[in-house]
Amino acid sequence: MRNSLIGHDSPLDRLRSRTRETVSKPGGSKSARKNRGALKPLSDREETLLSEILAKPMDYIDSDEFRRKRAEQTIYALEEVQRPDVSWYRPLMDDILPSRSRNMNARTGKTLVLSGEQERILFLKFNYARFRIREIQDKLGSARPSIEMAREMLNWHGIADQHRRQIAETNLALVLAMAKRTRMSELDFADLVSEGNMALLRSVDKFDCGRGFKFSTYACRAILKAFSRQGMKFSRYRQRFPTDFDPALEKSNHLEMLREQHVSESAAEVRHVVINNEADLSDVERMVIHHRFGIDSKPDQASLTLEQVGQLIGVTKERVRQIQNKALEKIRGVLTDVPPEPQAVSEN
Repeated sequence: MRNSLIGHDSPLDRLRSRTRETVSKPGGSKSARKNRGALKPLSDREETLLSEILAKPMDYIDSDEFRRKRAEQTIYALEEVQRPDVSWYRPLMDDILPSRSRNMNARTGKTLVLSGEQERILFLKFNYARFRIREIQDKLGSARPSIEMAREMLNWHGIADQHRRQIAETNLALVLAMAKRTRMSELDFADLVSEGNMALLRSVDKFDCGRGFKFSTYACRAILKAFSRQGMKFSRYRQRFPTDFDPALEKSNHLEMLREQHVSESAAEVRHVVINNEADLSDVERMVIHHRFGIDSKPDQASLTLEQVGQLIGVTKERVRQIQNKALEKIRGVLTDVPPEPQAVSEN
């Protein structure tokens, strides 16, 4: 496992110190054997990640630097490349400013553009971490790794993922630049940005810094090809499903229809009770109900008010209200099978 090449201040050494889990050499001192035996078992999340790493051979871009003496110390002793500020990256926000369409450094406010040497350093560190994972995979074959080997693979995977993310974040502006240049009005801008981000990550995995080209030259072409594939996929989809999306069709009025149906059925039942006088209404009560609620009137004919009904039968509107309430109580009793409350008999 080439533990002899682990530098004293390498990223792997720092990560192990941070988690307080030291990988010891076979044999060694009593304290080393104690530390080796104190390795914690993997958590569920780490087990899942380890299974994903072991599912297929780790792919990496090879370099002669990886097989030189003290390769890890040499590679990770190279210049630390400044991490970008990605707080500006809000491609779907309306307030994005054209002047901030490139990666900006939060402290200096200057555009962060990596030189060819800085890109080479990042890609060497990224691919060396993947190279070390592949070494362990080749050594294991189909065997199950020990806790020590599993920890080392997870540590190297974390280092590789960190540098992969840094390279992608530094070049996020390429995605926006290519998306704005693409003349595909039928495609949603969010879909273009999403497809461009995926193409950028694939470019990071496949780029060979040893050829001497800038990463942007390779990534821009890959992003444009991804946009072209997305456009062709959308065209085939439109040919199969020519109907445009209508948001109104996505709204359901099922509850409103059920409510209207219930009201209509209830009104029909009340009308039936009144017309057939199943509530045993008096002539005056039937007249008040008919005129107040338009039972026999035409659909466009309005019902009468309390005062109008009172003038029609020769009583006050307060008396009409009393007669109406009494009649409604009788109708309600028929509909709910509850007999109306007995009325107090006047001594007069």
